[in-house]
Amino acid sequence: MTDEFMHRLSLSRHAINRRAELRADAQALNSLLENDSSRVVVFSQGKALVQSNALVRFSASQVFEQCGVSSAELLFLGIAEQESETAYFALALDEVRAEGLMSEGTQWGDLKVLGHELSDLDAGLFTQGLALINWHASHKFSPKSGQDIVAAQAGWVLHHHDDPSHQVFPRTDPAVIVMVTDDKDRLLLGNNALWEPNRFSLLAGFVEPGESLEAAVIREVFEESGLKVINPTYLGSQPWPFPQSLMLGFRAQVAPGVDPDALIADGEEILQLRWFTREELLGSLDEIVLPGPVAIARVIIEEWLGHPLDQTSSWRGTSS
Repeated sequence: MTDEFMHRLSLSRHAINRRAELRADAQALNSLLENDSSRVVVFSQGKALVQSNALVRFSASQVFEQCGVSSAELLFLGIAEQESETAYFALALDEVRAEGLMSEGTQWGDLKVLGHELSDLDAGLFTQGLALINWHASHKFSPKSGQDIVAAQAGWVLHHHDDPSHQVFPRTDPAVIVMVTDDKDRLLLGNNALWEPNRFSLLAGFVEPGESLEAAVIREVFEESGLKVINPTYLGSQPWPFPQSLMLGFRAQVAPGVDPDALIADGEEILQLRWFTREELLGSLDEIVLPGPVAIARVIIEEWLGHPLDQTSSWRGTSS
């Protein structure tokens, strides 16, 4: 896929060197926190503090003094080399402490809504920070022993209080999302049971243990539509930290000899299925709502369509 396509994947953009070798270097991290140029981006309740479609940046001393946090609560994100080697950290706060950092013009921004309007640097920081914070929120105890676990290596490792050798690392759940077309180059879209009846997107699903991506494409499409597809072809990927997914875009064609109109929605996850020509899709924009600009599904649909869509309705649904 082209670089232009990849850059349109809003949450795949980044402009930071993660500098993983610094995570276990306590002396280097302390030096960065003492540096007045280092910056902290703040999260609360799944959102980040923003102003004018840009992340609000604080110095470490500001959050220490105003929020009473410790350095152990800061998660190291990396170094922005184009910003004179500025180090960035993420901080998750409860609602009470978070309110103390707000000022005139600031608000709590939703990545699903704002992601495409952020700079490359801010999109990457927001996505990375939210994914890491969501992992911490869901991993309070060891999955092996049930004991409490604490953060180490600047937030990138969790381990037992008394046994640093028992380590837990961040996880990512892969999911395939598929542009299914037939021999007429029509596009298949589905309505998920969690959405309003007029919301449509590409078919998608999680990769199961011991399953290849290509096998997941074929299985998911069949389970959700009753159609057998062939030639799964990788398009590109985008992180989706809601809470910890990686969306892997594919295209696939209906297999020869299969009637594309013999659609069978599974009735549990997918309630409606519809084929669209390009003309039909454009003519239905007042009737249906498609994924928002942040979603990889929107970019793939526009790739098939051949040009951007002008539908601006915000979609905060669970699909990517």
